[in-house]
Amino acid sequence: MSSASLAGGTGLYGGFTKLCKGLAVVLVGGHAAVQIFPAAVAYLALIPARTIPFAWNLITAGYIEQSIYGVIASVIGLLFMGRFLEPIWGSREFVKFIFVVNFFTSLCVFVTAIALYYISREENYLYMPVSGFHGVLVGFLVGIKQIIPDQELPVLRIKAKWFPSIVLLVAIAVSYFMPEPAAYIPMLVFGTYMSWIYLRYIQRRPETKFMGDPSDDFSFASFFPEFLRPIINPIASVFARMLCGRSDSMTDAHGDALEDTPLPGSDPIEATRRRERGARALEERLAAERLAAARTAEDPQSDAAANV
Repeated sequence: MSSASLAGGTGLYGGFTKLCKGLAVVLVGGHAAVQIFPAAVAYLALIPARTIPFAWNLITAGYIEQSIYGVIASVIGLLFMGRFLEPIWGSREFVKFIFVVNFFTSLCVFVTAIALYYISREENYLYMPVSGFHGVLVGFLVGIKQIIPDQELPVLRIKAKWFPSIVLLVAIAVSYFMPEPAAYIPMLVFGTYMSWIYLRYIQRRPETKFMGDPSDDFSFASFFPEFLRPIINPIASVFARMLCGRSDSMTDAHGDALEDTPLPGSDPIEATRRRERGARALEERLAAERLAAARTAEDPQSDAAANV
């Protein structure tokens, strides 16, 4: 994917994309709906005891923010991270990612709530309304980790590959001081894992005929510090076989495992190219924004000169 293709037609440098703006309107509209009609929460949010027969809340729950702080954070995260990810993935893949991660995150939360009820016999797990876009937002961070893992955040000097892990760690730490952490912690955890599963094994890669990303830089253990990886790797391989039916291996577009074939995703050259594309897209966007800001600063000066 060339720089020109990244710059053209998708609104990467001209502001937020139309798709992200439309999704932001959906989030704001969902929040407004449950504020105006509070009873709508019972039908739109994920309430495990009501999911059968109201199965549609597995989809709608992800787009319903019950608090003003949640909708503000979700809209800002969607607009800024979507402006980076959508031009690289393409609009169709961007929407597919959101739908898949949102649905399977809600499904995992539903199953977990039912399991916790049978273990603890606390009905709160069955009737607590769970909703929010934060499962997809943390999934966006996983996508950024995949594309530009070594890019540093300018102020904090933290590499992008650690964004999902830090967000989860902070959220879990804060949950001890927040009421009803079960309303959002499971969505963050499963949003991270489901987005990694999708990008690792399922996402079609336009630059090759393969699916997924088997590179070592994007392994499950890469979410953890180096000293924990010897412990995490064997556990991760067991779960990969259980959930995906195979160990970490490349598959073709038909889902067939490839034996005795070099893995493009694990090829250092291909992995370097992928990171360079992401880093180049980010650098060009920042340069374009600096240029736009400079032009904006010059306009008042030219207007003053014209008036004189």
